[in-house]
Amino acid sequence: MTVSVPAPAVSPPAPPADPSGRRVIVPVVAIQLAASLGFFAVMAHLVAHLRHDLGLLAGTVGLVLGVRVGLQFALLLPVGAVTDLLGARRTGVISCAVRAVGFVMLGSAGSVGALLGAAVALAVGGALYNPAGHSLLASVGPAARSGGFAAYVAAQHLATVAGPPMGLLLLGTGSGFALLTGTAAALWVVAGFLFLFVPRSGEKKAPARPRDVLAGVRAVLGDRVFLYFALLTAPTTLLATHIMTAVPLLGFRPAVATLCFSLLAMVAAAVQPFVAVRRRGERPWVLRVGLLCAAAGFFVLAALDGTQQGPLMVAAVLNGVANGLVQPSVFQRTARRAPPERFGSYYGVLAFCAGMFSFAGDLVIGRLFDLGPAGAAWALTGVGACALLAAAGTAGRGPGMLAGTVAGTVAGTARGE
Repeated sequence: MTVSVPAPAVSPPAPPADPSGRRVIVPVVAIQLAASLGFFAVMAHLVAHLRHDLGLLAGTVGLVLGVRVGLQFALLLPVGAVTDLLGARRTGVISCAVRAVGFVMLGSAGSVGALLGAAVALAVGGALYNPAGHSLLASVGPAARSGGFAAYVAAQHLATVAGPPMGLLLLGTGSGFALLTGTAAALWVVAGFLFLFVPRSGEKKAPARPRDVLAGVRAVLGDRVFLYFALLTAPTTLLATHIMTAVPLLGFRPAVATLCFSLLAMVAAAVQPFVAVRRRGERPWVLRVGLLCAAAGFFVLAALDGTQQGPLMVAAVLNGVANGLVQPSVFQRTARRAPPERFGSYYGVLAFCAGMFSFAGDLVIGRLFDLGPAGAAWALTGVGACALLAAAGTAGRGPGMLAGTVAGTVAGTARGE
């Protein structure tokens, strides 16, 4: 059977003034380091704060987390296109200001309503931040893009290693959760300031109009090959983030959970040089291996009850390898497929699909955890099964894999990659 692959509409990018991309990559990596440090310092201890300090049920915890993730990624559908119109630099500054406000609100929230308000602010800031950083990295030349994104991912995971212990130290001062969230807000202010060091070249000054945003989204939805790929990889956000929810809910002590998250992050960061060399992140097998590791990690978690620290570390290593392989692979495939002026729109649709899947998954999993150990085991087994299904889809010869691979090669050739 012959598969007809439509070549993506690619407009050749203008030759970059900075072939190495250093003027973009250095500030973006520094931004990611500061922002991730603040984010993970709070998020590593948020579930414990909601569950134990505020006394919320697991289902309510899942609702608060799900609103943040679900709304953030729902907004990416239009915000990705808005980023193309406003420019990534301007969008990034706004995003950091909104996220800083969200962390201040989170630290002072004492009711479910106030927590949901903080979750909304964090969601809006995150929706603006992610396409801004990814768009800036996608704009650099192909030779520098792989290494630049590897440094970006490594910065995120190194901050994940430092963030949870920093959170523990701040919590131990006696000032409580408010000091922790205030520190996170300050780090996001620093990240917003660093966006000002990104070169202005290519920034669009005209305000976004509704019809322009809709045109960007329609262009992506009309690309059936990419849309299939986005649906196929929809579980990746849940796979990357749910371990931070599952470990505290399984009953592991905060110090053990912190060690688990730090080990996961160190493994993910250590994988980045391997992925960047020879642009391995663009190869389909990297995504498949990452998804299989994620499935194995959650199957291990499903058998734990909060006392087995050794198997928990095995799950952390597996999840770290998965994160380290999957994130660059999805980015590189998107950067090769998307026309330069439409990357934000493509990223927005991709992240929207992943976020909606994660939102629904968090709600269902929270309810299952409330049923007891058996429900928790079923929930984590289900997450692993989702990873297996995604891996099977990428290994098949359907349009999402075969056409996506060929189309990516065509796009790369057209751009001289």
